[in-house]
Amino acid sequence: MESAGSARDRVSRIDPYGFERPEDFDYAAYEEFFSTYLVILTRRAIKWSKLLKGSSRVQRSGTVKLYIRKGVPLEHRACVWMGVSGAQAQMDRNPGYYHRLLQGERNDRLAEAIRTDMNRTFPDNIKFRKSADPCLQKTLYNVLLAYGRHNQGVGYCQGMNFIAGYLILVTKSEEESFWLLDALVGRILPDYYSPAMLGLKTDQEVLGELVRTKLPAVAALMDGHGVLWTLVVSRWFICLFVDILPVETVLRIWDCLFNEGSKIIFRVALTLIKQHQAFILEATSVADICERFKEITRGSFVTECHTFMQKIFTEPGSLSMATIIRLRESCRARLQAQG
Repeated sequence: MESAGSARDRVSRIDPYGFERPEDFDYAAYEEFFSTYLVILTRRAIKWSKLLKGSSRVQRSGTVKLYIRKGVPLEHRACVWMGVSGAQAQMDRNPGYYHRLLQGERNDRLAEAIRTDMNRTFPDNIKFRKSADPCLQKTLYNVLLAYGRHNQGVGYCQGMNFIAGYLILVTKSEEESFWLLDALVGRILPDYYSPAMLGLKTDQEVLGELVRTKLPAVAALMDGHGVLWTLVVSRWFICLFVDILPVETVLRIWDCLFNEGSKIIFRVALTLIKQHQAFILEATSVADICERFKEITRGSFVTECHTFMQKIFTEPGSLSMATIIRLRESCRARLQAQG
């Protein structure tokens, strides 16, 4: 392998989405991975072009599911997400609705909450800087403001800024980003962002139950140290792995999330934990456990997104929506009983 210095010269310091690579970025390892991944991407792009035959409309099917699991090329990602999530159908049924929301009644509290988070959203992305032209902060503000007016039960909640930001980077469209955010917050992630966040708390408990069944030694470690799952995985759920896993890996996860729903989040979480089970089990304190859960979201296992995505469908074993629904019911009832 050539020196990291020469790889650093060849690999751009800014990724295709506008993010600056971190100081400790392993350019040589990334170059080696990307040279093989590029071949896969090229092959998938040809297959997708044949499947779509020039159409920008995608509907769910067995073939589409298989294609999505193997990765959606960036140029088709927006139309695939819009099609399989139901966002395109919603947008078609409600022409002009997004723009009417932007003209809606002022809500200073909502506007201020969103504005407060603007500079905290992707400071490492050149497209979100005030000096950028165009600066995506205004686009992000509009999408979040419109959504807060559309879904007043949720309004705005921290975490939604990161999700909307990724949607904007992929779709390059305010209106499409709005409808995809609606698909996620309104349908795919039940009750994650409501003020009580009951859906989010429930799903963290569901993950705990799945770990108890599939990886009992990890569950015993957590119990033994009195560590609540929310302490180590809340950002995985609330940010859908944004700012936690590498960008391309997150987008590959979202490809499946829009098509197959929230069980994908559990598959990713279980794969991360199972792959690093021995490492996690070496932890000797609460702080150590928390640090190890951060560590397992870094390194070649998560950077090599194609292999990682294959693993999420094999490593956790069988995981039906029926199982998740049943666990959600029991975990939600327990949380409500606790008040």
